[in-house]
Amino acid sequence: MIRPASIFIALVALTGAAAAEPTEYVFDKSHANLSFSYNHLGFSTTEGRFGEWDGKLIIDQENPSDSSVEFVIDVASMDTFFPDRDKHFLSADFFDVEKFPQATFKSTKVEKTGDNTLKVTGDLTIKDITKPVILDVNVTTLGEHPMAKKPAAGFAVTGIVKRSDYGMDMYVPYVGDDVTVVFHGESLKAAATN
Repeated sequence: MIRPASIFIALVALTGAAAAEPTEYVFDKSHANLSFSYNHLGFSTTEGRFGEWDGKLIIDQENPSDSSVEFVIDVASMDTFFPDRDKHFLSADFFDVEKFPQATFKSTKVEKTGDNTLKVTGDLTIKDITKPVILDVNVTTLGEHPMAKKPAAGFAVTGIVKRSDYGMDMYVPYVGDDVTVVFHGESLKAAATN
């Protein structure tokens, strides 16, 4: 389920950089992964990912609270590495992808919680149901990208989504209601536009 994303907005604020106006960063999708996992009957942990998503990231170095992130996830891109399960998850029993092809996350609050950590609160919408979600962000690296030669930010994001909040309560409590969402990614400062 997503949580996606979104989220990683005040990242550069942690560098203590000089005052700067809000700046857009773009995600490097070749070095990013949006995944999820849940408990299956107490015997195992089942994992999956969403392969298609897009995001808008604004970082305000001076005022982290003015940073923001938005995510749009193509639900049909879900892959749990078992086609029959994917087909069931995309059916009306769960995501009902024909009626609700996208899930979204939009941040509403960003807080710096430590030298390298942030808490991002936002609205997660699945199947036209919107609930607040809290994401914990660990900033892995900040600085100039050694290959791109431009400002970059790397991060790991985690959160918990309760699937029953979004009308997907089949097999609860035997199959876990809490779904752990993890996003690992890199972002680069967007090219200036006139």
